[in-house]
Amino acid sequence: MDLKSKIRVIPDFPKPGISFKDITPLLADGEAFKQAIKDLAAKLRDKKIDVIVGPEARGFILGAPLAYELGIGFVPIRKAGKLPFESYKGKYQLEYGTDELEMHIDAIKPGQNVAIVDDLLATGGTISATIDLVQKSGGNVSVIAFLIELYELNGRKNLAGYDVVSIIQYPY
Repeated sequence: MDLKSKIRVIPDFPKPGISFKDITPLLADGEAFKQAIKDLAAKLRDKKIDVIVGPEARGFILGAPLAYELGIGFVPIRKAGKLPFESYKGKYQLEYGTDELEMHIDAIKPGQNVAIVDDLLATGGTISATIDLVQKSGGNVSVIAFLIELYELNGRKNLAGYDVVSIIQYPY
C-alpha cells in the first residue's frame, strides 16, 4: 500500500510557505493505519527496545499501537502541567518562544532501552527535549522512529549519533 498517498498535503498552513503534512486521512483508513504500524514495527523489531516513548499528541497515536504490536510498554510524554505525579521537565524551542514537555520520574527505569516514536521529523526540537527526558530518567535511546521525515529541514542532522528511521520521506 502506498502510505504516502494517504497523507494530505496542505500548502501554506499554518502560515505561508509551510507545506503541512496531515496524517488524519491515513489514520481514518483502517488498513493504511494498520500498515503504518506494521511498517514501523518492522523497522523496530530487531532493535533492543524495552519501552516506547511518544510525545503528545501524535506520538501517542502512533506509539501506543506500536508498543502493543511489539508487546512492550508505552510511556506518554505530556505538555507541561498535564501529569499528576512528580515529573522531569524538558524545554524545547518553538518558532516564537519555548514550550515544555514532562514525563513521570518513574516512567522509565534506569538502563531501559527506549524507542522514541512520533509522527514527523522536521527540525528535531520536540524529539531533542524527549531525548533529554529519557536520559534524565537513566534510559538509553536505542532508536528514534517517525512516520514522516522532511529531509530538507535537516532534523536528522540535529539527531546525529542516534539511530533514526522513518517510513515516508518528503522534501520540505
